[in-house]
Amino acid sequence: MTPEAAAEAGHVPVLLDEVMQFLAPRPGGIYCDATLGLGGHSAQILRMSAPDGRLIGLDRDSQAIGRARATLAEFGDRAQFIHARFGSVRQVLEGMGALPIDGCLVDLGVSSLQLDSADRGFSFRRAAPLDMRMDQSQGETAADFLHRVDEAELEAILRDLGEERFARKIAAAIVAERGRTDLTTTNALSQFIARVVPTRERNKDPATRTFQALRIALNDELGELERFLAEAPGCLRPGGRLVVISFHSLEDRIAKRQLRALAAKDAPSGPSLRILTKHVVTASDEERRRNPRSRSAKLRAVERLPS
Repeated sequence: MTPEAAAEAGHVPVLLDEVMQFLAPRPGGIYCDATLGLGGHSAQILRMSAPDGRLIGLDRDSQAIGRARATLAEFGDRAQFIHARFGSVRQVLEGMGALPIDGCLVDLGVSSLQLDSADRGFSFRRAAPLDMRMDQSQGETAADFLHRVDEAELEAILRDLGEERFARKIAAAIVAERGRTDLTTTNALSQFIARVVPTRERNKDPATRTFQALRIALNDELGELERFLAEAPGCLRPGGRLVVISFHSLEDRIAKRQLRALAAKDAPSGPSLRILTKHVVTASDEERRRNPRSRSAKLRAVERLPS
């Protein structure tokens, strides 16, 4: 699928040109897309690494694996697909005998497939069961979580992961009302929060921060990112590159801190990475107009130094 066809299908890979600039795919290289999604970035990696570049795609969402397999079918056995969390990248690549690799990409947050699938429960703009699991084969749903979580834990999640200033008020209301109010669907929860939150932010639904916080907590997204960043740089061959795309400040802060620590001159074993992005890279005005989901995207890239 070409970038143009992907756009027509409703899937536009974010910062595509910038990802390719920093990842620099080449023929014969081995690349890992650790958050495969619908395969938009992977398709371009495979084109640029033709005729014999290899792509290993990971995703914790089995639906995404199925869709990406179809999208990338034209590339035959140059593309391989693994149902796995991106935090297990080293274990996966070792098991495939693929180390070291020439480049790795992680595109964080919710995929287009998850946002656009009405039954997944990620968006408060779509009536759906309150699920929010990126891997629907395991774990509890957001509805189950809200039914059993205690007030202090919920407040901390909303405050720390959603940066919600009304965290205490929302948590108290949910715990007080959950025996009487049905909070098992996205629209029920979003309408409930709208009644609880006393003020409105311009151009922002009052449920935005709560949905973000619940999704991050339920899927352990920040823990996955920390595990990935602890393992992925060591999977690269010297000169290999790692590209990280984040969508909110919590993710970007972790990426910035961990990558800079590995590039620091005073790192315990000396610097192992070179920072390629002196300043975080964001979408152009044109891309933001074309693809509103790119507005909050932030890209950081590093290169593995010789040992």
